[in-house]
Amino acid sequence: MNVVKKNMPGILACLVIALPAWFLGIAFPIIGGPVFGILFGILIALFWQPKKIAAGIKFTSKKILQYSIILLGFEMNLFHVIQVGGQSLMVMLFTLTSSFLTAYFIGKALKVEGKTTTLIGVGTCICGGSAIAATAPVIQAGDDDVAQAISTIFLFNIAAVFIFPPLGHLLGLTDTGFGMWAGTAINDTSSVVAAGASWSASAGNNTALAFATIVKLTRTLMIVPITLVLAVYTTRKAIRAQENSGTAGSVYSLRKIFPWFVLGFVLTAVINTFLPLPAVFPESLVTIGKFMIVMAMTAIGLNTNLKKLLTNGLRPIVLGLCCWFMVAVVSLVVQHFIGML
Repeated sequence: MNVVKKNMPGILACLVIALPAWFLGIAFPIIGGPVFGILFGILIALFWQPKKIAAGIKFTSKKILQYSIILLGFEMNLFHVIQVGGQSLMVMLFTLTSSFLTAYFIGKALKVEGKTTTLIGVGTCICGGSAIAATAPVIQAGDDDVAQAISTIFLFNIAAVFIFPPLGHLLGLTDTGFGMWAGTAINDTSSVVAAGASWSASAGNNTALAFATIVKLTRTLMIVPITLVLAVYTTRKAIRAQENSGTAGSVYSLRKIFPWFVLGFVLTAVINTFLPLPAVFPESLVTIGKFMIVMAMTAIGLNTNLKKLLTNGLRPIVLGLCCWFMVAVVSLVVQHFIGML
């Protein structure tokens, strides 16, 4: 009861602020509720930051964020993943590798903070805001890092919706070729759907839209291995830092940062795939999960240091542009070599 009493005011504050962000996200899906949530949180924090809600805001930005990822598993159908897996796996492996390598080297060259670099790389190669939300607690990223990454990914989500369809026509892509390209190279699900719908409207069929959506959801599953690898890497890095500083006696273990919520994501995906659930049940839980992400992003906005965010300037955006460009090019190149275009 003490925990509930301590956290409830902050949770309720995030919920109230998240409601208009959620509805604006529905009205403007290209922007999305999470971006509105962060924006509202940052603006409100400039004028109102009572200490009595601080604990609840922190709980929302950490725990509720993790619970939201578990509910998103109900969006997955593993049979669909298997269906397109053979076709898309090769493309995904190359786009993942290219995004991480680009993020690592360009991030170092631009001197972007390491955790922000990781979040931008993950957000670009997997699934935008959801991947950032899943990765942030694993690498122990700060709210400023998350806000910076979400803001960067948002810019290229909007750009992709307008650039990909006409560029795809210019390149002479087939319906499935464009669907694969959009599904593997556009960051966020809403933007993938928007670009796929635009292409399908001009093509007179829904092939590109359906294929892009399935590929995108399959790509979302890459959250699982990526977060597990990052958990191991973060643990080893922390242990080495302790040894180098002479504090190796302090306790730091993989168990502390292991992404248990990702296992929940896998479990809900399995449940959704193999149990005969009424369609409204998983759909409702996914909707709740997406609203919880908006709440968490609102909490992150409330904890974001606007001055630090602005101080970073254009460097994270340039990094995001490089990662996005590389993923888009690599996706097309791999498809060309495996004969999908």
